[in-house]
Amino acid sequence: MKRILCALSAALLVAAAPAALAQAAYPNKPITMIVPFPAGGLTDVLGRLIAVELGKSLGQTVVVDNRAGAGGNVGMQQLAKAAPDGYTIAMIITSHAINMSLNRNSGYDVQRDLAPVRLLVMSTNVLTVHPSVPARTVQELIDLQKNRKYPLSFSSSGNGTTPHLSGELFKNMAGIEMTHVPYKGAAPAINDQLGGQVQAGFNSVSEQLQNIRSGKLRALGVTSARRSPLLPDVPAIAETPGMQKYEINGWLGVVAPAATPPAVIELLSNRIGDILRRPDIRERFETSMAVSAVDEGPEQFRRFIAAEVERWRAVVKLANATVD
Repeated sequence: MKRILCALSAALLVAAAPAALAQAAYPNKPITMIVPFPAGGLTDVLGRLIAVELGKSLGQTVVVDNRAGAGGNVGMQQLAKAAPDGYTIAMIITSHAINMSLNRNSGYDVQRDLAPVRLLVMSTNVLTVHPSVPARTVQELIDLQKNRKYPLSFSSSGNGTTPHLSGELFKNMAGIEMTHVPYKGAAPAINDQLGGQVQAGFNSVSEQLQNIRSGKLRALGVTSARRSPLLPDVPAIAETPGMQKYEINGWLGVVAPAATPPAVIELLSNRIGDILRRPDIRERFETSMAVSAVDEGPEQFRRFIAAEVERWRAVVKLANATVD
Protein backbone atom coordinates (compact mmCIF):
# COMPACT_ATOMS: atom_id res chain seq x y z
CA MET A 1 0.00 0.00 0.00
CA LYS A 2 2.85 2.37 0.84
CA ARG A 3 4.51 1.66 -2.49
CA ILE A 4 1.21 2.30 -4.29
CA LEU A 5 0.66 5.59 -2.48
CA CYS A 6 4.22 6.72 -3.20
CA ALA A 7 3.79 5.85 -6.86
CA LEU A 8 0.52 7.78 -7.06
CA SER A 9 2.06 10.81 -5.35
CA ALA A 10 4.99 10.78 -7.76
CA ALA A 11 2.62 10.51 -10.72
CA LEU A 12 0.59 13.50 -9.50
CA LEU A 13 3.73 15.58 -9.04
CA VAL A 14 4.90 14.75 -12.56
CA ALA A 15 1.47 15.62 -14.01
CA ALA A 16 1.34 18.92 -12.12
CA ALA A 17 4.84 19.98 -13.10
CA PRO A 18 4.05 21.11 -16.69
CA ALA A 19 1.12 23.26 -15.48
CA ALA A 20 3.26 24.85 -12.79
CA LEU A 21 6.06 25.49 -15.26
CA ALA A 22 3.61 26.97 -17.79
CA GLN A 23 2.19 29.32 -15.19
CA ALA A 24 5.66 30.33 -14.01
CA ALA A 25 6.73 31.00 -17.60
CA TYR A 26 3.96 33.53 -18.30
CA PRO A 27 4.23 35.27 -20.63
CA ASN A 28 5.92 32.94 -23.10
CA LYS A 29 4.44 34.47 -26.29
CA PRO A 30 3.27 37.90 -27.54
CA ILE A 31 0.34 39.61 -25.81
CA THR A 32 -2.40 41.40 -27.76
CA MET A 33 -3.69 44.73 -26.49
CA ILE A 34 -7.03 45.66 -28.05
CA VAL A 35 -7.54 49.39 -28.54
CA PRO A 36 -11.27 49.78 -29.31
CA PHE A 37 -10.80 52.97 -31.34
CA PRO A 38 -8.87 53.93 -34.51
CA ALA A 39 -5.24 54.95 -34.50
CA GLY A 40 -4.43 58.55 -33.60
CA GLY A 41 -6.76 59.26 -30.68
CA LEU A 42 -5.86 59.52 -27.01
CA THR A 43 -6.83 55.91 -26.24
CA ASP A 44 -4.59 54.68 -29.04
CA VAL A 45 -1.64 56.92 -28.14
CA LEU A 46 -1.80 55.99 -24.46
CA GLY A 47 -2.36 52.32 -25.25
CA ARG A 48 0.69 52.19 -27.52
CA LEU A 49 2.85 53.82 -24.86
CA ILE A 50 1.76 51.30 -22.22
CA ALA A 51 2.14 48.42 -24.71
CA VAL A 52 5.74 49.33 -25.53
CA GLU A 53 6.78 49.79 -21.90
CA LEU A 54 4.89 46.71 -20.70
CA GLY A 55 6.53 44.65 -23.42
CA LYS A 56 9.96 45.77 -22.23
CA SER A 57 9.07 44.90 -18.64
CA LEU A 58 7.71 41.44 -19.47
CA GLY A 59 10.28 40.54 -22.10
CA GLN A 60 7.53 39.88 -24.66
CA THR A 61 6.04 41.93 -27.47
CA VAL A 62 2.68 43.56 -26.72
CA VAL A 63 0.90 43.98 -30.07
CA VAL A 64 -1.69 46.76 -30.40
CA ASP A 65 -4.84 45.72 -32.29
CA ASN A 66 -7.17 48.62 -33.20
CA ARG A 67 -10.76 47.33 -33.24
CA ALA A 68 -12.96 50.38 -33.74
CA GLY A 69 -16.73 50.66 -33.93
CA ALA A 70 -19.93 51.22 -31.96
CA GLY A 71 -18.41 53.69 -29.52
CA GLY A 72 -15.75 51.22 -28.41
CA ASN A 73 -18.12 48.25 -28.07
CA VAL A 74 -16.71 46.21 -30.97
CA GLY A 75 -13.29 45.93 -29.40
CA MET A 76 -14.67 45.20 -25.95
CA GLN A 77 -16.93 42.46 -27.32
CA GLN A 78 -13.82 40.83 -28.77
CA LEU A 79 -12.04 41.02 -25.43
CA ALA A 80 -15.01 39.56 -23.53
CA LYS A 81 -14.93 36.51 -25.85
CA ALA A 82 -11.15 36.05 -25.71
CA ALA A 83 -9.49 33.23 -23.80
CA PRO A 84 -8.88 34.28 -20.16
CA ASP A 85 -5.21 33.35 -20.26
CA GLY A 86 -3.53 36.76 -20.00
CA TYR A 87 -2.60 36.94 -23.67
CA THR A 88 -5.41 39.35 -24.59
CA ILE A 89 -5.95 42.61 -22.73
CA ALA A 90 -7.61 45.88 -23.73
CA MET A 91 -7.82 49.57 -23.11
CA ILE A 92 -11.07 50.55 -21.40
CA ILE A 93 -12.42 54.09 -21.19
CA THR A 94 -15.33 55.93 -19.63
CA SER A 95 -17.67 55.17 -22.53
CA HIS A 96 -17.67 51.47 -21.66
CA ALA A 97 -19.23 52.31 -18.28
CA ILE A 98 -21.61 54.79 -19.94
CA ASN A 99 -22.87 52.15 -22.37
CA MET A 100 -24.22 50.02 -19.56
CA SER A 101 -27.14 52.46 -19.28
CA LEU A 102 -27.04 54.12 -22.71
CA ASN A 103 -26.78 51.02 -24.89
CA ARG A 104 -28.41 47.88 -23.54
CA ASN A 105 -27.29 45.91 -26.63
CA SER A 106 -23.57 46.49 -26.17
CA GLY A 107 -22.90 42.74 -26.24
CA TYR A 108 -21.01 42.55 -22.94
CA ASP A 109 -21.31 43.60 -19.33
CA VAL A 110 -18.47 45.78 -18.07
CA GLN A 111 -18.69 44.31 -14.55
CA ARG A 112 -19.49 40.68 -15.35
CA ASP A 113 -17.36 40.01 -18.43
CA LEU A 114 -14.20 42.00 -17.72
CA ALA A 115 -11.44 41.71 -15.13
CA PRO A 116 -9.99 45.09 -14.06
CA VAL A 117 -6.19 45.23 -14.27
CA ARG A 118 -5.27 48.86 -13.57
CA LEU A 119 -6.78 52.34 -13.76
CA LEU A 120 -4.30 54.56 -15.59
CA VAL A 121 -5.30 58.20 -15.99
CA MET A 122 -8.05 60.82 -15.77
CA SER A 123 -8.72 63.21 -18.66
CA THR A 124 -10.90 66.17 -19.64
CA ASN A 125 -12.56 67.29 -22.88
CA VAL A 126 -12.68 70.69 -24.54
CA LEU A 127 -15.47 72.29 -26.58
CA THR A 128 -14.05 73.60 -29.85
CA VAL A 129 -15.67 75.24 -32.88
CA HIS A 130 -14.61 75.73 -36.48
CA PRO A 131 -13.29 79.28 -37.14
CA SER A 132 -16.32 79.92 -39.35
CA VAL A 133 -18.59 79.79 -36.29
CA PRO A 134 -19.12 83.39 -35.05
CA ALA A 135 -18.83 82.53 -31.35
CA ARG A 136 -15.83 83.21 -29.12
CA THR A 137 -17.34 82.22 -25.78
CA VAL A 138 -19.64 79.50 -24.51
CA GLN A 139 -22.33 82.12 -23.88
CA GLU A 140 -22.04 83.42 -27.44
CA LEU A 141 -22.43 79.88 -28.78
CA ILE A 142 -25.55 79.36 -26.68
CA ASP A 143 -27.00 82.70 -27.82
CA LEU A 144 -26.15 81.86 -31.43
CA GLN A 145 -28.01 78.58 -31.20
CA LYS A 146 -31.08 80.13 -29.65
CA ASN A 147 -31.37 82.47 -32.65
CA ARG A 148 -30.57 80.04 -35.49
CA LYS A 149 -33.14 78.42 -37.73
CA TYR A 150 -31.02 75.26 -38.07
CA PRO A 151 -28.95 73.81 -35.23
CA LEU A 152 -25.20 73.43 -35.33
CA SER A 153 -23.74 69.93 -35.43
CA PHE A 154 -21.15 68.51 -33.06
CA SER A 155 -18.90 65.52 -33.67
CA SER A 156 -17.89 62.83 -31.21
CA SER A 157 -15.75 59.70 -31.22
CA GLY A 158 -18.89 57.56 -31.10
CA ASN A 159 -22.22 56.96 -29.39
CA GLY A 160 -21.84 56.58 -25.65
CA THR A 161 -18.41 58.20 -25.44
CA THR A 162 -17.63 61.10 -23.12
CA PRO A 163 -17.51 63.52 -26.10
CA HIS A 164 -21.05 62.41 -26.95
CA LEU A 165 -22.28 62.83 -23.37
CA SER A 166 -20.39 66.13 -23.08
CA GLY A 167 -22.46 67.47 -25.97
CA GLU A 168 -25.77 65.98 -24.83
CA LEU A 169 -25.41 67.36 -21.32
CA PHE A 170 -24.29 70.73 -22.71
CA LYS A 171 -27.28 71.23 -24.98
CA ASN A 172 -29.68 69.93 -22.32
CA MET A 173 -28.43 72.34 -19.63
CA ALA A 174 -28.15 75.25 -22.09
CA GLY A 175 -31.63 74.65 -23.48
CA ILE A 176 -30.47 74.52 -27.12
CA GLU A 177 -30.46 72.06 -30.01
CA MET A 178 -27.30 70.66 -31.60
CA THR A 179 -27.15 67.69 -33.96
CA HIS A 180 -24.88 64.87 -32.83
CA VAL A 181 -22.67 63.30 -35.53
CA PRO A 182 -20.94 60.13 -34.21
CA TYR A 183 -17.74 58.74 -35.71
CA LYS A 184 -15.69 55.58 -35.14
CA GLY A 185 -13.05 57.45 -33.17
CA ALA A 186 -11.60 60.84 -32.28
CA ALA A 187 -9.32 61.13 -35.34
CA PRO A 188 -12.08 61.03 -38.01
CA ALA A 189 -14.34 63.20 -35.84
CA ILE A 190 -11.65 65.88 -35.56
CA ASN A 191 -10.78 65.64 -39.26
CA ASP A 192 -14.34 66.46 -40.29
CA GLN A 193 -14.47 69.31 -37.80
CA LEU A 194 -11.24 70.72 -39.24
CA GLY A 195 -12.80 70.49 -42.69
CA GLY A 196 -15.94 72.31 -41.59
CA GLN A 197 -18.30 69.35 -42.19
CA VAL A 198 -19.30 69.69 -38.54
CA GLN A 199 -19.10 72.97 -36.68
CA ALA A 200 -18.34 71.91 -33.10
CA GLY A 201 -16.79 69.06 -31.18
CA PHE A 202 -16.08 67.71 -27.72
CA ASN A 203 -12.74 65.89 -27.63
CA SER A 204 -9.90 65.45 -25.16
CA VAL A 205 -7.60 68.41 -24.58
CA SER A 206 -4.59 66.40 -25.77
CA GLU A 207 -6.27 65.53 -29.07
CA GLN A 208 -7.14 69.16 -29.81
CA LEU A 209 -4.22 71.03 -28.26
CA GLN A 210 -2.24 71.42 -31.49
CA ASN A 211 -5.31 72.46 -33.49
CA ILE A 212 -6.20 75.05 -30.84
CA ARG A 213 -2.68 76.49 -30.66
CA SER A 214 -2.43 76.69 -34.47
CA GLY A 215 -5.77 78.48 -34.77
CA LYS A 216 -7.37 75.72 -36.83
CA LEU A 217 -10.06 75.39 -34.17
CA ARG A 218 -11.27 77.79 -31.48
CA ALA A 219 -11.55 76.55 -27.87
CA LEU A 220 -14.56 77.84 -25.94
CA GLY A 221 -14.50 75.83 -22.71
CA VAL A 222 -13.25 72.69 -20.99
CA THR A 223 -15.64 70.12 -19.56
CA SER A 224 -13.91 69.72 -16.19
CA ALA A 225 -14.95 71.77 -13.16
CA ARG A 226 -11.66 73.70 -13.30
CA ARG A 227 -9.46 75.00 -16.11
CA SER A 228 -6.84 72.77 -17.69
CA PRO A 229 -3.19 73.63 -16.95
CA LEU A 230 -2.49 73.23 -20.68
CA LEU A 231 -5.22 75.74 -21.59
CA PRO A 232 -5.14 78.25 -18.73
CA ASP A 233 -6.84 80.96 -20.81
CA VAL A 234 -9.78 78.74 -21.73
CA PRO A 235 -12.53 78.85 -19.10
CA ALA A 236 -14.41 75.87 -17.77
CA ILE A 237 -17.89 75.55 -19.27
CA ALA A 238 -19.10 75.65 -15.65
CA GLU A 239 -17.99 79.31 -15.47
CA THR A 240 -20.84 80.24 -17.82
CA PRO A 241 -24.01 81.52 -16.09
CA GLY A 242 -26.57 78.75 -15.81
CA MET A 243 -23.95 76.03 -16.41
CA GLN A 244 -22.37 75.95 -12.95
CA LYS A 245 -23.16 72.24 -12.42
CA TYR A 246 -21.72 71.17 -15.76
CA GLU A 247 -18.84 68.68 -15.39
CA ILE A 248 -17.66 65.77 -17.52
CA ASN A 249 -14.40 63.90 -16.88
CA GLY A 250 -12.99 60.81 -18.51
CA TRP A 251 -10.67 57.98 -17.53
CA LEU A 252 -8.67 55.20 -19.17
CA GLY A 253 -7.50 51.84 -17.88
CA VAL A 254 -6.54 48.28 -18.76
CA VAL A 255 -8.77 45.21 -18.45
CA ALA A 256 -8.62 41.49 -19.27
CA PRO A 257 -11.34 38.88 -19.86
CA ALA A 258 -13.22 37.70 -16.79
CA ALA A 259 -11.79 34.51 -15.23
CA THR A 260 -8.21 35.48 -16.11
CA PRO A 261 -6.07 33.90 -13.34
CA PRO A 262 -5.54 36.25 -10.38
CA ALA A 263 -1.77 35.68 -10.50
CA VAL A 264 -1.69 36.91 -14.11
CA ILE A 265 -3.84 39.94 -13.27
CA GLU A 266 -1.54 40.77 -10.37
CA LEU A 267 1.60 40.45 -12.49
CA LEU A 268 0.20 42.71 -15.26
CA SER A 269 -1.12 45.22 -12.74
CA ASN A 270 2.16 45.43 -10.85
CA ARG A 271 4.22 45.88 -14.00
CA ILE A 272 1.87 48.60 -15.31
CA GLY A 273 1.96 50.25 -11.89
CA ASP A 274 5.76 50.38 -12.08
CA ILE A 275 5.46 52.11 -15.46
CA LEU A 276 2.94 54.68 -14.15
CA ARG A 277 5.20 55.64 -11.27
CA ARG A 278 8.13 56.56 -13.52
CA PRO A 279 8.75 60.34 -13.55
CA ASP A 280 9.39 60.38 -17.33
CA ILE A 281 6.07 58.66 -18.02
CA ARG A 282 4.14 61.02 -15.72
CA GLU A 283 5.75 64.00 -17.44
CA ARG A 284 4.66 62.70 -20.85
CA PHE A 285 1.13 62.22 -19.53
CA GLU A 286 0.87 65.77 -18.25
CA THR A 287 2.77 67.72 -20.92
CA SER A 288 1.84 65.95 -24.16
CA MET A 289 -1.39 64.09 -23.33
CA ALA A 290 -3.03 66.46 -20.83
CA VAL A 291 -3.94 63.55 -18.54
CA SER A 292 -3.18 62.84 -14.87
CA ALA A 293 -1.89 59.47 -13.68
CA VAL A 294 -4.17 57.70 -11.19
CA ASP A 295 -2.55 54.28 -10.72
CA GLU A 296 -5.16 52.11 -8.95
CA GLY A 297 -4.90 48.32 -8.74
CA PRO A 298 -7.45 45.60 -9.59
CA GLU A 299 -9.73 45.80 -6.53
CA GLN A 300 -9.72 49.61 -6.41
CA PHE A 301 -10.40 49.69 -10.14
CA ARG A 302 -13.26 47.21 -9.74
CA ARG A 303 -14.96 49.43 -7.16
CA PHE A 304 -14.28 52.49 -9.32
CA ILE A 305 -15.97 50.93 -12.37
CA ALA A 306 -19.03 49.97 -10.31
CA ALA A 307 -19.33 53.54 -9.05
CA GLU A 308 -18.86 54.92 -12.58
CA VAL A 309 -21.67 52.75 -13.96
CA GLU A 310 -24.05 54.26 -11.41
CA ARG A 311 -22.76 57.82 -11.87
CA TRP A 312 -23.14 57.77 -15.63
CA ARG A 313 -26.60 56.27 -15.38
CA ALA A 314 -27.64 59.50 -13.64
CA VAL A 315 -25.87 61.65 -16.27
CA VAL A 316 -27.52 59.77 -19.14
CA LYS A 317 -30.91 60.32 -17.54
CA LEU A 318 -30.23 64.02 -16.90
CA ALA A 319 -28.98 64.59 -20.47
CA ASN A 320 -31.85 62.54 -21.95
CA ALA A 321 -29.19 60.94 -24.15
CA THR A 322 -29.78 58.17 -26.68
CA VAL A 323 -27.61 56.23 -29.13
CA ASP A 324 -29.73 57.33 -32.10
